[in-house]
Amino acid sequence: MKAKIVWPLGIVIALGSFMIFILSYVYKATFVAKYDHHLVSEEYYKDELKYQGEINKLENANTLENDITLTRSSNGVLVHFPTTMEGKEIKGTVYFMRLSDGNFDFQETISLEKHTLLIQNDKLIAGRWNVKIDWSYQDTPYLFKDKFNY
Repeated sequence: MKAKIVWPLGIVIALGSFMIFILSYVYKATFVAKYDHHLVSEEYYKDELKYQGEINKLENANTLENDITLTRSSNGVLVHFPTTMEGKEIKGTVYFMRLSDGNFDFQETISLEKHTLLIQNDKLIAGRWNVKIDWSYQDTPYLFKDKFNY
């Protein structure tokens, strides 16, 4: 005699399978370290209030004839500042932010003799970085943002 699967049993099996899939997905996204997620900024509400200052700095940077450039070298990443400015008078901070894991984020203080800053290899891992350079020259603030693949 041939066994028949009753259609309500098929619906129960399908719903049960779907629920197991969803619960396993929620478990992985919440508790498995491989899928750990970090915010770019822990204080994003405060950062939003400061955003107008960033817009002003970006506008100042857009008025420059030569912008900052990033190049990869055998020793790390070279940050080239505009050659029309005196290197010793450029002050600020370079931020390297890793979107996949905030534990790799770091910052460097800008101190130049010429127009180039070297970020050493030992601080960098392969992949995409968000670079933010907040700097000033003769009391005029500038901001540079870029995405860089290392």
